[in-house]
Order: sequence, then C-alpha cells, then structure tokens
Amino acid sequence: MPTNTLETLRPKVLSLSESERAELANELIKSLDAPADEGVAEAWDKEITRRIAQIDSGEAELLSLDEFRRRMRAKIGSP
Repeated sequence: MPTNTLETLRPKVLSLSESERAELANELIKSLDAPADEGVAEAWDKEITRRIAQIDSGEAELLSLDEFRRRMRAKIGSP
C-alpha cells in the first residue's frame, strides 16, 4: 500500500519532463545499489583480489560455459 508521501510525490514526479524523470530514476537506482554498510565494498574488493590470485596461481578451476551448465544440471537433476 502506497504511503501518503508516495501518493503525493507520484503525480508530481510523473509531471516532470522525460529527461528529469530519467535523472531522478538514475539517482533512485544508485541509492538502491549502494552498499548496505561501509565495509561491504572493501570486503568485495578483497574477495575479488583473492579470487584473481587463485586464478593466476592455477588454484581455481575455470570452466567453459558448457561444462558449467552440465555440472549445474547434474546437481539439480535437469535434463
């Protein structure tokens, strides 16, 4: 159920020009994509660095798309 604020804003927002609505939509999406807390981005950076190091060292097994699909189908029992 929409809040009173949303009910008030919706007609105002829809009356904006297309470019203004696009700018607002972009800002809203960016606000949703932000990390939940300050440590999330740093943790992901560390994880990405760790995984790249595993690939570079040969520790990680890289799969072709076909092999990945075959393994996933085998795990979930799909044909």
